[in-house]
Amino acid sequence: MKDVLETKSLTLSYGDTIIIHQLDFRIPKGKITVLIGGNGCGKSTLLRSLARLLKPTDGAVLLEGKAIAKMSTKEVAKKLAILPQSPTAPEGLTVLQLVKQGRYPYQTWLKQWSEEDERKVQFALEATGMKEFAERPVDSLSGGQRQRAWIAMTLAQDTDIILLDEPTTYLDMTHQIEILDLLFELNEREKRTIVMVLHDLNLACRYAHHIVAIRDKKIYAQGKPEEIITCQLVKDVFQMDCQVTMDPLFGTPLCIPYGKGRCILQKEGVS
Repeated sequence: MKDVLETKSLTLSYGDTIIIHQLDFRIPKGKITVLIGGNGCGKSTLLRSLARLLKPTDGAVLLEGKAIAKMSTKEVAKKLAILPQSPTAPEGLTVLQLVKQGRYPYQTWLKQWSEEDERKVQFALEATGMKEFAERPVDSLSGGQRQRAWIAMTLAQDTDIILLDEPTTYLDMTHQIEILDLLFELNEREKRTIVMVLHDLNLACRYAHHIVAIRDKKIYAQGKPEEIITCQLVKDVFQMDCQVTMDPLFGTPLCIPYGKGRCILQKEGVS
């Protein structure tokens, strides 16, 4: 399996606190990879490092075999786009203006806005269903629409790799599925390599081809959801007892956590 992003002995720190230690792993090309783990385990930090937004304390991130730290900003931006958690746009900025910012890496003093730029922007608006909202201010949109607008901007950037940090945060169930379906379709249709941080383990299992579970500054396990998601993994990574069964609709692992709450089966005497 060909890889487009990989780390070599990667160590990431904030001050004297080590967040990720001596990490070696690879992102498979043309697949959806989801990073999972408990709060504060370093998922978002790792994603930022993959996008060259955080300088490693040690080791390196390689993009198509090249050290990303030695690549120019525009060179990286033509290959990789990142959507951070809960991005904000300037007040009054329209969807069209936001999406056009995705073409910044292709602008120079000699090469200003072109027909190619316009085609990419229109494609991004259509692919995300945001064309009808093009003239609307971003801050007037619903949460799901705003996420689609930001994803449209990353699409306009026209990169083979898209990184997203918790793209479904603060969205209701309908909009979570809407956003994840969109990303799934982009992967299926465009073969984009997508890397996401997700908190919902069941949605991660449903949409990911490849899952990377992080614990104690290292990778605890990685692979296909159906091969690595077990009760023991959930216990070790999330400190939670559960049952893992099969999703009746998708056949992917389904985590059912133990905890307090109404138990209708016991009250009705059903075993």
